[in-house]
Amino acid sequence: MSKTVLKLKDASIFQGNSLVLSEVNLEVNKGDFVYLIGKTGSGKSSFMKTLYGDLKLTKGEGHIVDFDLPTLKEKDIPFLRRKLGIVFQDFKLLTDRTINDNLLFVLKATGWKDKAKMKDRVASVLKKVDMETKGFKFPHELSGGEQQRVAIARALLNDPELILADEPTGNLDPQTSIEVMEVLQDINKNGNTILMATHDYALLLKYPSKTLKCDDNKVFEVVQRKAN
Repeated sequence: MSKTVLKLKDASIFQGNSLVLSEVNLEVNKGDFVYLIGKTGSGKSSFMKTLYGDLKLTKGEGHIVDFDLPTLKEKDIPFLRRKLGIVFQDFKLLTDRTINDNLLFVLKATGWKDKAKMKDRVASVLKKVDMETKGFKFPHELSGGEQQRVAIARALLNDPELILADEPTGNLDPQTSIEVMEVLQDINKNGNTILMATHDYALLLKYPSKTLKCDDNKVFEVVQRKAN
């Protein structure tokens, strides 16, 4: 039996008092790669924010990496996020420090103490995204694609049970998007579970996988036709 890392049952997602998505039912199992698609404003970001604790789940059931979303307390959110890797569209790297120091900062913030182990972990995740020689650089010295690779490395630091990638290729040109997608595919093949929100349909055709669509306040699975 594969382990369920995310399950929503009859969940409604609100932004303030506005209903964004209703009666959401879905399950993501360990090792899955799942797309979340939909037009701008269809609720993808609100959906993601609910999963990492930025928005409260007030209606329905929701479980994510051993946390119960409706009863999630403010003080538990940092612990939830340690089990998640989150990749944003705009990288969110700290501009005033090197790549190595960006990653060390996250390890310190999540309770790592042993300096040698921290250094090894940083080297190991940078190697996974093919950035092992760039650790001494500052974010502004890297291209957009390289910055996103670092953001993916950062998401891998605490060996997350689920990676939430919110439009990870949204700011990148098509060729760079494919390079970043290849990195995500590789880490998925190594056993990482990924839920990726995107509006880049070209990627779905090139890398077909289970696809959920936000439309008309609902989330439903789309059956993809295989490319010839």
